[in-house]
Amino acid sequence: MKNFRKRVKMIGVAILSLLIAALVFPTWTSSIIGENSISILEQVEINGSRHEMMIRGKDRHNPVIIFVHGGPGCSEIPYATKYQDLLEERFTVVNYDQRASGKSYHFFEDYSNLSSDLLVDDLLAITDYISERLGKEKVILIGHSYGTYIAMQAAQKAPEKYEAYVGIGQMGDTVQSEIDGLNYVFTQAKQAGNADDLLELEGLANQIQNGNAFTPRYYVMKYGGASRLIDNPDGNNLDTLLSSEYNLLDVIRYNYGLSFSQKVLLEEVLEHPLPSLVTKLEIPCYFIMGKYDYMTSTNAAKMYFDSMDADSKEFIAYEQSAHYPQFEEKEKFYQWMTETFIN
Repeated sequence: MKNFRKRVKMIGVAILSLLIAALVFPTWTSSIIGENSISILEQVEINGSRHEMMIRGKDRHNPVIIFVHGGPGCSEIPYATKYQDLLEERFTVVNYDQRASGKSYHFFEDYSNLSSDLLVDDLLAITDYISERLGKEKVILIGHSYGTYIAMQAAQKAPEKYEAYVGIGQMGDTVQSEIDGLNYVFTQAKQAGNADDLLELEGLANQIQNGNAFTPRYYVMKYGGASRLIDNPDGNNLDTLLSSEYNLLDVIRYNYGLSFSQKVLLEEVLEHPLPSLVTKLEIPCYFIMGKYDYMTSTNAAKMYFDSMDADSKEFIAYEQSAHYPQFEEKEKFYQWMTETFIN
């Protein structure tokens, strides 16, 4: 009995030691070989809050992309390097965790003033910081999903800072998008004969159609409206923990930040959809959508695209993708980026 208790105690100590090590394990982003390469993971104070930034590229003199992640609260730093390797050949790519998201969530910071307006101000300040650091007059601004809500407003407020705006998984009218998503998952559930799913969706239909609720994301993901050629990369705690950029403490911060950010920020996109906030951009504007995207529906994005004014604009549909065309068809996206901004 004594030996058994001793073994249990030793196992307990070992597990506790592993957890403590995982909590504080140093994080980094893998190096890139090249005389002018850059591969940095750091925290920078912007507008009074520490923001996590990852800057990667084979040549820091290449055109610079600032990538605005979605969610709200869904940092893309833990998996970005898996998909942006091609981009890093010809561009310097900046990913950052938005205020109260991922590694930018700080347990004792006051987030009572968190709003999309504040995130827009943060992005503009980050743009100034990156432009000065990398010696660029203008950068390319890419928003993904909820990130388009922030990025488009920044591009409208300060077009002089940006060479172009690229919206991926572009938000349009939120209610229309959610109705599109509801109709899609309902049809898929009906074809699959999933009576329980149909019953729950029927119970939510009025709320969604009246603009008071979102189509449950687990149904959108279940029926292929989030990703098709890759596994859905967002919210995978194990893969996030196994990335070099995040440790266990960061995973905990990610989940706290995700819950808080969505509670605070999602109501805004229902009350103030993007087409009511941004009707014109004074820079080239590109919407890139996956044909099967029902997280932010392609139909709603196209309706928004048709209604807005821009110096020049182009709507591009990727036939095999859903909500992550830049990752699901990354070769095609890389070719388009180089042809549009380099060649």
